[in-house]
Amino acid sequence: MSRPILAARGLGIRAGERVLVRAIDLEIRAGECVALLGRNGAGKSLTLQALAGLDRPAEGMITLEGRPLDGLPRRAIARHIGLLLQDLESGHSETALDTVLVGRHPHLAPWQWEREADRRLARSMLTRLGLGEFAARRTATLSGGEQRRVAMATLLAQQPSVYLLDEPTNHLDPHHQLAVLDLFREQAHGGHAVVATLHDPSLAARYADRAVLLHGDGRWLAGPVDEVLTPENLSALYLVRIVATSVEGRRVFVAA
Repeated sequence: MSRPILAARGLGIRAGERVLVRAIDLEIRAGECVALLGRNGAGKSLTLQALAGLDRPAEGMITLEGRPLDGLPRRAIARHIGLLLQDLESGHSETALDTVLVGRHPHLAPWQWEREADRRLARSMLTRLGLGEFAARRTATLSGGEQRRVAMATLLAQQPSVYLLDEPTNHLDPHHQLAVLDLFREQAHGGHAVVATLHDPSLAARYADRAVLLHGDGRWLAGPVDEVLTPENLSALYLVRIVATSVEGRRVFVAA
């Protein structure tokens, strides 16, 4: 098994005086998808932000390629770790292409303009997200789902080793939910690592290799999806009765 790209040891996450995650150990390796699940306010977004180096955890250490994350320059981190935020930023008037080009900045020298190769890459990422004809459109004129896909194209243009996705299916219809998760699953197959917070355990079972359940009171459970995503574990996690069924050979979880 390959060495983890991103690892957390004894990670603790707090919100004020509340302990959300206590002493969790995570290893994120190339070629895998990891799903984080939990109720609202359980610490999923805060965990991703800690893994991205944006927020210092309450306790524990995070390493990137074996080096302490908090000792690395921000630009160096951005070349390896990409974060898709949960909420859209509104009010920007840039074009979709200019927005996606922001993803290339970690790879440019300070004050260096984007090269033609960067523009070609940005256009190709818009095309992969079904937005090739939207390059010249102002992002403020796009729908919420279209803006979400522009944000994903920006992340793909960044070309990090690890993709941290905070609720990537937000604002997306079922067709685009599956399309973007297929795309990031493809990134994992290509040697990247993907960590995504999801609210739908059926999607987690479909796309993830491992799952992490965060209860929001310090407790957590992590392991292969087939072992972790069970009706018993999910019922305890969401505080409602969850049952499992099979649809065309796939496990599907529903609230009973």
